[in-house]
Amino acid sequence: MSSLFPALADGPAERVALRFGSRSLTYGELAGAAGALAARLRGAGIAPAPAGAGAGGRVAVWATPELETAVAVTGVLLAGAAAVPLNPKSGERELAHILSDSAPSLVLTAPGAELPPVLGASRRIDVDASAAGAAPAEEAVEEAADGDPALVVYTSGTTGPPKGAVLPRRAVAATLDALADAWQWTGDDVLVHGLPLFHVHGLVLGVLGPLRRGGSVRHLGRFSTAGVARELNDGATMLFGVPTMYHRIAEALTDDPELAGALGRARLLVSGSAALPVHDHERITAATGRRVIERYGMTETLMNTSVRADGPARPGTVGVPLPGVELRLVEEDGTQITASDGESVGEIQVRGPNLFTAYLNRPDATAAAFTADGWFRTGDMAVREADGHIRIVGRKATDLIKSGGHKIGAGEIENALLEHPGVLEAAVTGEPDADLGERIVAWIVSADPRRRPAAEELADHVARRLAPHKRPRVVRYLDALPRNDMGKIMKRALADG
Repeated sequence: MSSLFPALADGPAERVALRFGSRSLTYGELAGAAGALAARLRGAGIAPAPAGAGAGGRVAVWATPELETAVAVTGVLLAGAAAVPLNPKSGERELAHILSDSAPSLVLTAPGAELPPVLGASRRIDVDASAAGAAPAEEAVEEAADGDPALVVYTSGTTGPPKGAVLPRRAVAATLDALADAWQWTGDDVLVHGLPLFHVHGLVLGVLGPLRRGGSVRHLGRFSTAGVARELNDGATMLFGVPTMYHRIAEALTDDPELAGALGRARLLVSGSAALPVHDHERITAATGRRVIERYGMTETLMNTSVRADGPARPGTVGVPLPGVELRLVEEDGTQITASDGESVGEIQVRGPNLFTAYLNRPDATAAAFTADGWFRTGDMAVREADGHIRIVGRKATDLIKSGGHKIGAGEIENALLEHPGVLEAAVTGEPDADLGERIVAWIVSADPRRRPAAEELADHVARRLAPHKRPRVVRYLDALPRNDMGKIMKRALADG
C-alpha cells in the first residue's frame, strides 16, 4: 500500500506541519511524536484493522481542537489501525452508543483532559506531542491494505442513533489527491481554519489534507475574523470554513479593511458542510476581489464535487465531479436524469474510490444505502446546470417540497429570502396542505428585531425572483435558527417545534 503521509519520511524535517495557537510541530517532530505513539499502540496490542475485524484495530480519539488530536490520529494511522473521533460536545447517551458500537481498545486524549464518566471504564493513553521516536518505516504498516479502515466517523444521527461510517485508507487518499487536482493544492500551501476535529471537514480535509501534501495547517482553536486576518497576513494561503463563518466574515468586511485585505491575499477560500448563500458570496467578492469556492461531500463519501480553482466562478453551485468520482441524478423510480437544464431535480447518487465501505455493525443500513449496481444514495437533491455544474437544492427528506405538482428545492427559496434586506437568516420547509399536497413554510430571523418584514412582502419578493409557485405560503419568525456544530440548520427541530 502507499503511504498516506509521504512527507513524514521524505519531506523537509524542519518545515512546520502543525500549529495550534502558540504550539507547533515540524515534520521531523511530528514524525517522532506520531511514530512513538504508533510504536506504543503496537506494544499495547493494537493491530491493523482489516474490514470486518474485531475491536482490536479501533482506537478512540477525544477530538479536542488541540495539537494532541492531530498527533493521535496520525499515530493511529501510522500504526495501521482505525481512529474513531469522539465529539467532546456529545451527550452521555450518544457517547455511550458510539463506545458500545465501535468498542475501541482504548481512548487517546491530551494530557489533563477531563473525560465524561461514560469514558471512565475505557483504557486511556495521554498523547505526548513532544515524544521522540522513529517514524514507522513503510513495512511497519504493510499489513494495512488500501481497503482497510482508516477512520470510523459517526453520522449526526438525525433519524436515529448515529451510524459509524467506515472510511477506508483509499478513500482518504483518493479524496485528498482529487482535491489537490481541483484546487492546485501543494506543499507550499499553508491552511488556516477553526473547524472541529471530529468531522471529516476539519479532520480529513483540514488536518490530513495538508499533511498528505507536505504543507502546513494552522488551527485557530476557536474561529474569529481577527484570527483569520492574522494568519492570512502572516503567510497562510488557504482558508476552510462553513457558511456560518463566512457569513460572519461578510458582516465584518464593511468595517474591517484589514480583514478585506487579508482575504484578498489568500490563494483559495473554501466553504463546505452546507450551502453558502449567494448573497454572502457576492459581498465577499465585492469587498476582497476573491471568490469563495464550494465543494460537496458527506461523511460516507468524503468529497464528491468541487468548483475548480482554475475554473469559472460559480456561486450557488458545488462544481463538477472530482477526478475518479462518478455522479448521476435519478428520479424517484430510479430513472436517470440526463437533462442539464438547471430545473430537473433528482437525487444525487455517486460511485468511486472515495466511498465508505460499510456502516459499522449495520449490514441492513449498508445494503439500503446502495443500489444493486453499487451507487450510493446520498439523499441530496440537485439539478445540473448547462455547463455541468451541480446545484444542490436540499435534502430529499427535509428540503424537497412537492407543491401543486411541482418539485421545489428549499435551497433556492432560502437564497432568495436572504437577498431581502429585512432577513438575517432563513430556512424553508414543507408542511401538509389539503389542496397543494405541501405548502412552503419560511422560517425567518429578522435583520432588525424591531421590524419584521411582512409575510406578503416576503412572498412577493420570492415570486419576483423565482416563480409564483415557489413563494412561501406561511412565514414564521424566530429569534435564531437551530444549528448543529457544523453550522447546518436542523430542520427536523423546526418541524418538531
